[in-house]
Amino acid sequence: MSKKANNKHNSKSSFSKDFNNKPKNELKDNVFVYTTNMTIDELSKKINVSSSEIIKYFFKNGKLVSLNSILNDDMIAEICLVNNLDFKKEEIKDATNFEQMLKNSDEELNELVERCPVVTIMGHVDHGKTTLIDAIRHSHIVDKEAGAITQSIGAYQKTINDKKITFLDTPGHQAFKQMRARGASITDVIVLVVAADDGIMPQTKEAIHLAKLADVPVIVAINKIDKPGADVNRVMGELAQNNLIPEEWGGDVIVKPISAKFMKGIDELLETILLVAEMKELKANPNKLACGTVIEAKLDKKEGPKATLLVQNGSLHTQDSIVVGDKYCRIRKMTNEHDKVVKQANPGTPVVITGLSEVPVAGDHFIAYHFDKEAKDAAAIIKQRNTAIASEEQQLNFDPQNDDSHVFVVIKADTQGSAEAVKEALSEINIDKVKLHIIRSATGEVNENDIQLAINTDAFVICFNTNVNSIASDLAKSKDITIKKYSVIYNVLDDVTELMKQQLKPVYEDVVYGRAEVIQLFKASKIGQIAGCMVTEGKIKANSRCRIIRGNKVLQEDHIAGLKRYKDDVKEVLKDFDCGITLSNFQKLELGDIIESWGQEVVKNV
Repeated sequence: MSKKANNKHNSKSSFSKDFNNKPKNELKDNVFVYTTNMTIDELSKKINVSSSEIIKYFFKNGKLVSLNSILNDDMIAEICLVNNLDFKKEEIKDATNFEQMLKNSDEELNELVERCPVVTIMGHVDHGKTTLIDAIRHSHIVDKEAGAITQSIGAYQKTINDKKITFLDTPGHQAFKQMRARGASITDVIVLVVAADDGIMPQTKEAIHLAKLADVPVIVAINKIDKPGADVNRVMGELAQNNLIPEEWGGDVIVKPISAKFMKGIDELLETILLVAEMKELKANPNKLACGTVIEAKLDKKEGPKATLLVQNGSLHTQDSIVVGDKYCRIRKMTNEHDKVVKQANPGTPVVITGLSEVPVAGDHFIAYHFDKEAKDAAAIIKQRNTAIASEEQQLNFDPQNDDSHVFVVIKADTQGSAEAVKEALSEINIDKVKLHIIRSATGEVNENDIQLAINTDAFVICFNTNVNSIASDLAKSKDITIKKYSVIYNVLDDVTELMKQQLKPVYEDVVYGRAEVIQLFKASKIGQIAGCMVTEGKIKANSRCRIIRGNKVLQEDHIAGLKRYKDDVKEVLKDFDCGITLSNFQKLELGDIIESWGQEVVKNV
């Protein structure tokens, strides 16, 4: 029997005991002792204070809560203090602590073995990152990508000199900042791809910044050295300006000129990666329960929710009970990037799993447990924690006084990473006086529930690399709901930006149309004073506002009630033409007075 099987059947996880310790919430000697966050209803019963009183207290202090709202430590403390109670939170060991699972205890040191390095490929859009992956794997990934840009993280393994390397290919477009940050947070080495004919660009600088934040070593691959205009020395100079000093210039950054297209310098780059990884002495314990990170996730029409997981410590097995994000599942099947079924995934290995109840969020952590009950209890604790955070954020974002224009969108995408990327990109659109609300961001085809949500909120539906089912399509047409399909994120950004601009409220500016001098005066019993005028500047517009100017003084503001050329009513009279003008109120015009015609015109939107 395997060591894992022995562990599973003959011993309990070091975390099992924590689940047997029930949360402690009790009132003793006027001291409320608790161990975890709770709802208003739960707190009310524990401290013998009416739930309506608690809700009323928060409402008076600007917080909208309900009976099932989760209270954090500060809110529990507030209620205790206003009710003359002392309070104390007793800490218990957290069985859901990912960082704790990721580390190796002193007792595990003798079980550590060398693990394969995780290498993240980064760089600016169109600098050849995916082409480099293709060169390493002898594949053709780039040919399959919409718009020739990578729009999700790919995870691949390659054996070099009998040693495996895991590669993560990240998108270069600025919309994928969060995905690149996730890549940097789980990687051991970053290969920064810089085009020899293009040099350092915005996303190159961002990748450098992420590498420094994560304290990850960088190997620079200067790509496209075969192209006209390639200048390796210029690129090295730009690297130095961004605090990446090449070894050739006395620094510690390894720089390798390559041509991924023509397979030049690839072997030397791979040997360098292995050398840098060896210097890091990467180790993990394959005998412990697995933990790691969700690299990508999507809804598969045949197999349901699927996720690409990177095992960072421990070993993952088919039928393991795991918690992904705040959802429990038992792994039904595991496959590698070649879609081959595998039974075990060791540290540093990416695998695709099925058996999930729903599509997880890319970037979520996963933890494996010995028993189903442990995993289910852990999922419940994490979900409660996440609900508390979301509830607190909702209270902080409540703003009933906002009178800006609003645009609502529903995002449906083929993968969780794509949905996340579209959401992040749209969130960065900044148009003053227009607020963008992303009311749903999810994976899978557009369904009738999405359309119903769009109907209720007058939302615009973004369908990214996925389909619309027939019921949803018919419902959208009948209710005049716009669904737009996209395969490249640039087009999404352009359309939503234009949609937001269309919601801008107009801004008006005072505009002087022209001036007319009074050269004759007449009186009519029914309409009062009639001024015979000559237009001296611009034009006079019928029904416009006007100012009566005598000398250098504005006598009064009024309104042009009538404008005639001879006997005909006209809309406007141009310079050097005479006309007859009657005013709404002012009846004391004199010869030589100036009538200035003006109005308000839309000059721009803000």
